This record gives sequence, C-alpha cells and structure tokens, in this order.
Amino acid sequence: MKNSKTVLIDKNPGRNSQTFGVARELGTSVDLIHEPSVGVVGNKGDSQCYIGVGPKVQTIHDALLARIGTEGDKMSMRLVQPEFTIATSDGIRNGTKEMRYSLIGREVTNDSLCEHLSASGLEGVIAVVACDKPPVGTLAAVLEHNRPAIIMSDGSIRPGTDSATGEPIDIITSYQLAGSDDQDMKRRIALEACPGFGSCGGMFTYNTMQTFIGVVGMQPLHMVSPASQDERRLTAFPDQLITHLENMIRNDIKPRDIVTSESLRNAIIVSMAVGGSTNVMLHAPEIARAAGYANFGEDVMSADEFNHLSRDVVPVIVDARPFGRFSMVDIDAKGGIQVFVKDLMDAGLLNGDVLSCTGETLAEQVARLDPPAPDGDVIHSVKTPYKPTGGLRVLGGNLSPEFSAVLKLAGVEGGLENNRFEGKARIFDGEQSLLEMLDKNPDHFRNSDMIIVRYEGPVGGPGMPEMLDSTSRITTLCRERGIVVGLMTDGRFSGGSVGLVIGHVGPEAAVGGPIGLIEEDDDVIVDLNINEINCLQLNDTATHKERKSAWDAAVAGNGGTHPAVGDASTRLLNRMRCSAVSAVQGAGMHPGGSLWVSEPRAASRTGFTPSNTHRDG
Repeated sequence: MKNSKTVLIDKNPGRNSQTFGVARELGTSVDLIHEPSVGVVGNKGDSQCYIGVGPKVQTIHDALLARIGTEGDKMSMRLVQPEFTIATSDGIRNGTKEMRYSLIGREVTNDSLCEHLSASGLEGVIAVVACDKPPVGTLAAVLEHNRPAIIMSDGSIRPGTDSATGEPIDIITSYQLAGSDDQDMKRRIALEACPGFGSCGGMFTYNTMQTFIGVVGMQPLHMVSPASQDERRLTAFPDQLITHLENMIRNDIKPRDIVTSESLRNAIIVSMAVGGSTNVMLHAPEIARAAGYANFGEDVMSADEFNHLSRDVVPVIVDARPFGRFSMVDIDAKGGIQVFVKDLMDAGLLNGDVLSCTGETLAEQVARLDPPAPDGDVIHSVKTPYKPTGGLRVLGGNLSPEFSAVLKLAGVEGGLENNRFEGKARIFDGEQSLLEMLDKNPDHFRNSDMIIVRYEGPVGGPGMPEMLDSTSRITTLCRERGIVVGLMTDGRFSGGSVGLVIGHVGPEAAVGGPIGLIEEDDDVIVDLNINEINCLQLNDTATHKERKSAWDAAVAGNGGTHPAVGDASTRLLNRMRCSAVSAVQGAGMHPGGSLWVSEPRAASRTGFTPSNTHRDG
C-alpha cells in the first residue's frame, strides 16, 4: 500500500538516529522512517484477564511486520514497537480498599494510550483489550486521537467445572460462597472456578462492553465471542485485523466516522437485550464524550427513552450468567453475538446503516457473516425472548435527582411485587462497614431491608468501587433465608452482581446528595411503575432542611469534606477526588470537574426509530 503523503526529511540526524535504530531492531526498512506509523497496543494487568494479551499483540505485530515494506503492494509505513497500558484486577480486589483503583484504571488507560498515540503520531493502531475498564479507556483514547484504529477482544475465560457436581462454575460462583463456613468447599471451588486464562466469561461488564464495542462498530462482530484460548485469535484474526486497518487507512475511515450517536444507540439497545452490566451506564457516556457528544441524554438517548425501550420494546434475548445459565463461550458455540445482532436488526430494533471498522455497514457485515438463527436455548429470538423486558432501568426520584441510578432488572431475584419494593433503610458509611456486619452479624438484616452504602461515589470513595463481595454475600443470605434485602449505593456494582441492587445514585453523598441524608429505619420505596426511588422522610421539607443543615455542619467542621469520605492518600486518588464528574456523565476524571469534550459535535440522528411491531404478534 503506497502512501501519497510520503515526504523524506533528513534534516535532523538527532531525531533520525533513534528512528533508524528502531527500524533496524524491528527488521523494517530504514527508508520508511518518515512514513506514517502503525503499531499494536494491548491492555495488561495483574489478573488472568491479561495473560493472553501479550502473545496476541506479538502475533499481530509479527503479521504487521510481514505486511510492511517498500515493494509491491506492501504497506509503506513505519512500524512502531508494541505498547501496553496497565490496570488492576477487579476480581482480585473486590471487597478491598484497592478496588477504588478499578474505575481509575479506565482513566489511566486513556491517559497512557493518549500519550502513546498522540506523541508518537500513530496513523494506524490495532488494540487488543482485556478486563473491564481498560477496553473503554482504550476506545476513548482512539476516539480522541481519531486516526484509523481497530479493536479486538482478547476473549473470555472458559468456565470451570465443579468436580463434585460436574456443573460449570465461574468467579461469581466463588464470590457467592464468601459467607459459607465450609472451608474445604470454598477452597475447592476457588481452585476450580477459573481454569486457563481470559476475561470473565459471563455477560458481566467485560462481555457487555465487548458486545457494545462490536455493535458500535469498532470491533469485527465475529471476534467478540471466541474464548481467549481460541486458536483463531492467533491464526485467522491477526491478518483480518490488518486488512481492515489497511482499508481504513487507505479510505481515511476514522473512529469518529464509526462511533456516532446512531451507532451508540444501537450499542445501548443491545446492552439492554443481553441483560448487560450496570457499568455500561458509566462507560457509554464516557465513550460518547470521547466521540464528541457532550450531553449523552440529549445527543444519544434520554433517560425517558431508555426506560421506554427497556420496558416496552427491547426484551432480554440471552440466557446468560449471572442471571442465567450460560457463558460467552456457549454463545460462541451457537454462532456468536452476530446471531442476536441479526435477530435484533430483523426485528427493527437496530439501525443497520451505520459504518463499521470492516468498511461495511452493520447490515452488510452481518449479511457477510450469515449467522444462524437463534437456537432458542442459549440465544433466544426477539419474538420468543428469554425475558419479556430489557435488562436495565434508570431511576430518578428524591434520592436520585440526577436520574443516574441504575438497576439491573434482569438480575433481580425477588422483591418487586407489582413493580414496587418498600423497605427500611440500613445505613453504612462505606462498604467496609457493611462487609464487617455481613461477616460478624448477618442476622442484623431482615426481610425488606434496604441497605444504603454511601460515600463510595467517584468523589467519596474516591474512585467509585464496585461491590461484588457485598452483593454476593447478600445474594447468598437472601437465598438461604428466603428473604429479600436490597442494596442502594452511590458506588457501583460488578457486572456479575445479582439481586435488588441499585447503583450510581446521584448526586453522591460526598457532594451533598440526598443519599447522604437518609437515616436508619427511614422508609425507602423503589417504584418501577414511575421509575423512581424515594425516601418518604425526605419528602418533608422541614426534615430535609434540618438534615442538610446537620450535614453541612459536619462538612464545615472537617475542613470542607465529610468525615465519612474515604482517604485520598495517593496522587491518583486525590486526582479522582478533585476532578471526577458525576456518574450520569460517566464518572471520569476531567479538568476542574467539568466534562471535557474534544471537538464537540452534534448528534447525527437519521430519523431511525426502533420498531416495536414485533411485540404485537
């Protein structure tokens, strides 16, 4: 592939000397050092999620090396050495104070990759992504850089097998045993739950976001579902990725040509349909920001439209963990995510005219892949869904005036009679105090309690930790006793959490939000008929004013921050505390706490509206 922009500049031997040196070491021609550059990046960290990334990055790099040169139809480009971002492990850190760094990992990935892409002036990049937060940070960085780029999932881990029962198990199985007294069983399940390597295999946050990235157009659809250890990731996919990237470079197809308000809407609708992680409601606004959309509700999808689609139009069409039986490898065995993408498109729920990284429209890509029909067991059709309504709901009310709170409806196991829950507040300032109570005195909790965990938001944590340890213990407690205990927080949840759990309540307690004003035994009502969460006592103006005055006095007496907020003992935690935007804006770190958007743009709505005629027979 010859590049018409080639300009040979040998004026500065100082700058050239290292570039010549890199070319020699990588085995490329020194005559290409002034050509546009191309390279591979990967996500790395301290968990099994990342073990498979390095070999794939090296394989793609080697395939690029074979495709670059000065002769024939080879790519006339400068090859750069692979680069890696870094993040922590959600699975290892849940329930610890270190979990505050999890969401920050998305921001660090964005920063480090931005430095690599922009300072290196990369004109083309292939990214191998793993775990939960780094893929979103990676996508945000390539959107900000806005030069040709393509993403490949590293892939999921395969399920483990319980040696006693023969049943498939995973990391969520292990977490839900935390409250058990059977130490031998806990050790056995922990040893058996995560064989091999790869990211969490259920429809947790990783696979929710990989599906999102595929549907939004930045990853070929057929590369989402195969396991990390699937040989196609080392044999067939590398050359396919390079061919697609070469086409993007030749035709100047950029990430912001692909990630538009229309493709973002598609990805949100699919997230509902797979009963996806609540974290998508943090990551989608952040991706939209990086794509140039300053206001997710106005430019992409309002809360009212989201709830209308989830309640009345979009059903859940996969029987997937954590609320179902199967993992992403089972979805792959039934044809991959392209099966349900086609079914949703055929039902009129997706806009097939949006562009993808393959150079095709979404509809053209699906037609070429020619997936089978839903099997009706793992993947269901829209006409005969697994669950009749979408998996996610966003909530307002006097506890969530920002309309930021999110409930994974697909994971609720009970307590919503006539779409309502009424309970008594059990207050915990920070997750650690809740974990201590669950560990030492689980009998403290009664049927219809609503646990309130606060001061764990983006500012309060700081870092907005997810609470898989807490939710898993509560789920087990409820199942054992046949009761319903809810949990509401200004923090967030793992994609593997189930139960009546509501996260992202905003404004958060640390900035004076009403969740900080609830008191023990207050009456809390969750009403999905009106999509609100309310505290009855806070409806009284005098009570609200009195409690807010007491909160203000506590802040004033503690140097300007509430005494219940977590410590910000490192530069990263302090940066999060000082610059985090609210959950409804994605909970990212932005200058001065404002939502920074590079090259803002208006929504590109085409007039396409999801149809619900399929629901009428």
